[in-house]
Amino acid sequence: MSSPLRIAIAGLGTVGGGALTILRNQAKLLEIRCGRPLQIVAVSASNKNKKRDIDLSGLHWVDDTASLADDPDIDIIVESIGGTDGIARTLVEKALANGKSVVTANKALIAHHGVALAELAEKTGAVLAFEAAVAGGIPIIKTLRDGLAANRFSRVIGILNGTCNYILTNMWETSRSFEEVLKEAQALGYAESEPSFDVDGIDTAHKISILTSLAYGCAPSIDNVYIEGIRRISLRDMKFADELGYTIKLLGIAVQTATGIQQRVHPCMVGKNSMLGTVQGVYNAVLVEGDFVGRVFLEGRGAGANPTGSSVVADIMDIARNVKYKPFTLPIASLPHENFVGINSLRCSYYLRLSVIDKSGVLAEVTNIFKKHSISLRSFLQHSHAPNETVQLVLTTHETEESRMLAAINEVAELDFMRDHPYMIRIENL
Repeated sequence: MSSPLRIAIAGLGTVGGGALTILRNQAKLLEIRCGRPLQIVAVSASNKNKKRDIDLSGLHWVDDTASLADDPDIDIIVESIGGTDGIARTLVEKALANGKSVVTANKALIAHHGVALAELAEKTGAVLAFEAAVAGGIPIIKTLRDGLAANRFSRVIGILNGTCNYILTNMWETSRSFEEVLKEAQALGYAESEPSFDVDGIDTAHKISILTSLAYGCAPSIDNVYIEGIRRISLRDMKFADELGYTIKLLGIAVQTATGIQQRVHPCMVGKNSMLGTVQGVYNAVLVEGDFVGRVFLEGRGAGANPTGSSVVADIMDIARNVKYKPFTLPIASLPHENFVGINSLRCSYYLRLSVIDKSGVLAEVTNIFKKHSISLRSFLQHSHAPNETVQLVLTTHETEESRMLAAINEVAELDFMRDHPYMIRIENL
């Protein structure tokens, strides 16, 4: 049996605590599968006296977290502190510079600083691993980097934020507003007290930028992700979507187009019975399309101590087995300078809801504007109502360019019978 792999865990919240529990509870199994013991030699967090659900007895506590990077008796550091900068970044940089391998679930750190960190790892021969940074317990990083490496990918689409999926699922199932369900999610611990990172799509953007880098062999580029969250989704839109055969999901999407890579995060209407349409609650899912493998679909728990901890430990096991790989598939110097294209070049179908005063000629004026912009309408809905009241007119289009759609919407918004700005949701065909 080889010598133990000596592990330090920095940050003892959900992820760090989950990894620690798995390393302890599965110690014998992991030793057999790795051919060597996985030994926790140190732990650190911001508050030693904080009440935790994990047993820290027998573990060496280190107050100065950054000093873990200089300890010669530590082989690998698990960074589960979180955050783009601060102590998390300092610890990871120091550890890699000293030749210590790092396992992290920190998607913000990888999305913003992954290239610089990977460069450090290359120089010192350390491993930078981040399976747990995207989709919790779903092994999507290894799937793209290894299992599907023989394929060119046309697109990668995912439900990558369990908080948003929980909110959207419960809005529909309980007929409640976004605000009501968000408060419940916060009370249950599914949403943070300040939920912007999740509900405004930022978390999903970090994750899709990482998946883009793995799928297309390029550096993560968070600045080139179009981001739109779920705050404006209403139960009314969900009911119209259902009537049209759709459900609404927040998706992260990376697509290889003829002119470059397009990255976007926004609510989408998808078929109710499609693979992504049936994913409910806090679950995550990723759909990958490869030229030889076709479609591959992975679904599982996207957050939580056990699923995310499982992915952290899987990375630790790779390092214990001396499995080495480039974080972004290629050496940093060989990463291509990809051309990223904006959302204006998107071509898809659209859902559009208009709040209008019902009077003669409304539909004719609206359809004339769409005709002027060469947009073909596929269907429209308008339920019974009293004359001269505000009604909801819902239109769906055939595929058209985003730029045409936005131009038409801006023109429709100026019509005198409009009572609110038109609301648009993109339709993603799966």
